[in-house]
Amino acid sequence: MFFGNITDVPGIKVGHMENTKGLTGCSVLVVEEGAVCGVDVRGSAPGTRETDLLDPIHLVDKVHAITLSGGSAFGLEAADGVMQYLEEQGIGFDVGVAKVPIVPGAVLFDLAVGDAEIRPDKAMGYQAAKQARKGSFPFGNVGAGCGATVGKILGMKHCMKGGLGSASIRLENGIVVGAIVAVNAVGDIRDPKNGSILAGPINPETNEIMDSIAIMQSNPETFAKPGANTTIGVVAANVTLTKAEAKKIAQMTHNAFAKTIYPAHTMFDGDTIFALGTDKQSASIDLIGSIAVKVMEEAIVRAITFAEEVENIPSYKSFNNVNR
Repeated sequence: MFFGNITDVPGIKVGHMENTKGLTGCSVLVVEEGAVCGVDVRGSAPGTRETDLLDPIHLVDKVHAITLSGGSAFGLEAADGVMQYLEEQGIGFDVGVAKVPIVPGAVLFDLAVGDAEIRPDKAMGYQAAKQARKGSFPFGNVGAGCGATVGKILGMKHCMKGGLGSASIRLENGIVVGAIVAVNAVGDIRDPKNGSILAGPINPETNEIMDSIAIMQSNPETFAKPGANTTIGVVAANVTLTKAEAKKIAQMTHNAFAKTIYPAHTMFDGDTIFALGTDKQSASIDLIGSIAVKVMEEAIVRAITFAEEVENIPSYKSFNNVNR
């Protein structure tokens, strides 16, 4: 049922850049023809750009790129580089004297791994946009997922590696729904098919992955820090959407976070999902939203299962001695 990545959706290209010393990076979705976009922010410590513009009552109805970035609020600078590249290509909202690229974005906190003084910047965003293309790309320690970690309810000493993942589904009528996500949650990540924990806080005494909800119940005082987490992503479909409909699909897609991340949407997370409509084919919003949940779930699982160990932070693969 699942295949490929979000670039299987017509009209979308993706580029990534990362710094392996800083263990941070950015991922850019480029929509050269523009796409209607909605957003839903559920986490209580978000770092975002141009999200107010996406409100259905506001003027501009199409975006030209979306930037997902590490670096906490510093990483918002990466979108400036995306704007520069798109302007050079003549892409943007025509205001008469210039074309202004519309580039919303969201960031996650990865400063606690790698070199905290290295963050995604304008140059990194420019290169990611320049490299954006259709086709396959690696998952795991890539782009915005380079320094992502999960299972931080007891602090960084007990966490595991998060990452970036993507997936898509093609329906019989030719509609394609895709998702991309950088998973950097305070909680643990579970397989939505059976509820098994894929990654989370590790018990140093038993070397077992612990249940974050159970830890919270037995130990109300945790070491998790506000704003030190966040899962950010995009869903897209080659259908016609209004901004209100795109926002509704983004809202529905958060169900994927609730089914895979325990806990999700906390005071410590800035969980944000964008939704894009890239074509003129009509479809039921309930259908697209429901499929978006499924494809986002798969993208989250891939982000975790493809991640690689860094700085003695174990990954799903290293912890389970899995080769993929």
